[in-house]
Amino acid sequence: MGHSLRAAALLAVVVLSILVSLLVTSVQQQLGARTLPNGSATPGGEEEEEEALRRALIHQLNQRRKELIPLLFPAEPNGKRPSQSDPDSVLGYSLWNEVTLGSRDHMGCDSLVDMRAVEVLGSGYTKLVVRAHLAGGQPPVALKLVNEQGVDMNKCLEDFKEPTGCRELVSSKLRREMILLDRLRHPNVIQLKGHCAGVQGGGGGVERGRVAVILEQGAPLQMIQLLQSPWEDRFRVCLDLVRLLHFLSRSPLGSVGLLDFQPRQFVTVSGQLKLTDLDDASPEETACRADADCTLRFPHRNFTLACSARGLCEGLNEKRNLYNAYRFFFTYLLPHQAPHGLTHLVDHIMNTTGELKADISQTLEAFEHILLLYKAGLHLDNLPPSIVRDYTVLRGMRTSGNVEYRCWPSYSQQGCVLSVHGAREAAYICNSHSQCSSFTLTGQKTWTGRLLASFRSSFDQLVPDGASEVYVKKTQVLEAPSLA
Repeated sequence: MGHSLRAAALLAVVVLSILVSLLVTSVQQQLGARTLPNGSATPGGEEEEEEALRRALIHQLNQRRKELIPLLFPAEPNGKRPSQSDPDSVLGYSLWNEVTLGSRDHMGCDSLVDMRAVEVLGSGYTKLVVRAHLAGGQPPVALKLVNEQGVDMNKCLEDFKEPTGCRELVSSKLRREMILLDRLRHPNVIQLKGHCAGVQGGGGGVERGRVAVILEQGAPLQMIQLLQSPWEDRFRVCLDLVRLLHFLSRSPLGSVGLLDFQPRQFVTVSGQLKLTDLDDASPEETACRADADCTLRFPHRNFTLACSARGLCEGLNEKRNLYNAYRFFFTYLLPHQAPHGLTHLVDHIMNTTGELKADISQTLEAFEHILLLYKAGLHLDNLPPSIVRDYTVLRGMRTSGNVEYRCWPSYSQQGCVLSVHGAREAAYICNSHSQCSSFTLTGQKTWTGRLLASFRSSFDQLVPDGASEVYVKKTQVLEAPSLA
């Protein structure tokens, strides 16, 4: 039964490839005269030529496998790695069988039976990313597959004329990313749910070498949309990013640098920022002979670190990550419309990260301090408690027949809905809006636990609602609306 399900799942992977029209079947080419990958003519006959190509491909497969050793078996405190056997490889040797991932909610080939593709989320030189629905009403997942029409696959086929071996070679990048996802499990790293690898040896056929990495699905990060969102949500993205970078600076693999640091490498899952692409994550610090070798170069700034006695640019990965967070995220998301009582703390973060005067631990501490003040409302100490006395409170009520006005940024595009610590802050906001005559505390909360308040210019009726309370300016009470 297990073999049948596995075969069905692998067949589903192949069918999925056909559906998205980006994966193709094996390419077999018979050429009368071939060349080696370096472009030189083959010295012998056709058999010698094929053997030379085969050996060259095996060499590259072995090189890819050796590159995974530091990730599979991190160095011990003495700097040594556990001894590993290095069996002779054969064409098509599976890079997917070197280690069994933990059983934590692990999904395998059986999980992909009866899946159906929804849309292609992205494609590149190596990979194809597809959103897929699974049987049984499970949440959609993202599948990363080898892009068999991509640049890497086409180049390999041109060089080696061997579809199965090329699929294995190109899939090594997927394998590396899967190992990194498994070793770097964190709330702000996309969750690795499992993988499905094609059968090796035996019958071969279309199943052999087909692979899929199974990930939780996130929504692409939309910076333009974020720029229009409330400060609280923009602060959350920056806080999540700093928490992630703090983890990467002390990960089980050592200090990990994100060499291709771009907003497109991130997604959100239920509002939480997550790193989804680890293609260019490097767990190694740069080797150096002099301080000049430890220079971080950015479009408008350069920073030089000291070369350590061990011949490494220690801290370079952390500094690179932090400055990229500053220039791609903090600059656009953090300062604008920050609460007045917190602006001096936000400015401090901007200055220290923009000049790399603070490390990631100090930066995280600064962010967590702002979060503490914001959640507790301690930044509102200058607001007098008496400000609420200008309002009549109607508890257990909500408004109906509202006449709304818009404000920016708002949690609702149709009106003015903002987060507040309580009635005192809401009264302060209402007093600052010339259109506002009342506000309602709905009982709904944001990710920080702050309340959502709806501000209105007028309303027609009051409706019983045990979770809400309405605050009406006393100047408006003389025109009190009726109870529904």
